Amino acid sequence: MKIAIFGASGATGLLLTERSLAAGHQVTALLRAPQKFPYRDRVRVVEGNAFDPVAVRQTIESADGVLSALGARSLGKEDVLERAVPLIVAAMRQTGVRRIIALGSAGAEDKSLDKQPAWRRWIVQKIVYNTFLKWPVASQRAQLAALSASGLDWTMVMPPMLQNSPAHGAYRIDGEALPRNGSRISRNDVADFMMQQIGNPQWIGRGVYIAW
Repeated sequence: MKIAIFGASGATGLLLTERSLAAGHQVTALLRAPQKFPYRDRVRVVEGNAFDPVAVRQTIESADGVLSALGARSLGKEDVLERAVPLIVAAMRQTGVRRIIALGSAGAEDKSLDKQPAWRRWIVQKIVYNTFLKWPVASQRAQLAALSASGLDWTMVMPPMLQNSPAHGAYRIDGEALPRNGSRISRNDVADFMMQQIGNPQWIGRGVYIAW
């Protein structure tokens, strides 16, 4: 398949690129600094950023599917997803590409904590989501809203805290809320799950939670 990847140079994006190449897919990556990208000689590079509609469209053209690992790089107000996701959606509509699997966050939905113990629900909502992660959570909610209204075959994978650790190869998934006491997961497991969704219709048009 031909896969377009956004956020390919980030921690999860590198894992998605690695797995796409290992699976034999042809990869196009939108990169701000191609010279720093370890797989630059093995992918089709579009130089630019996700706020440039021309570069976004060039990345998506002729793709069979899109993988997005875009997201905030700090706790501040960056508006990365607010600005980039509508451009990706528009380019997909223009080019006829329908499938997108996006990395999200467990805080993107109000119901995300419904299966947690009351004490944990209070701490995560009041202290984590409403305070420390206020702006990243707002961005994830904007991403979910844009995908939900897109009319595309979208899936948003919503993990809790991501760890740079080896994959467990076993994790819990839930389409309704974050699994009970699910607080973390490896980026490797998330990348594996995202790759599995390319040809899987189960979670089309939905967000799906994933946690250890």
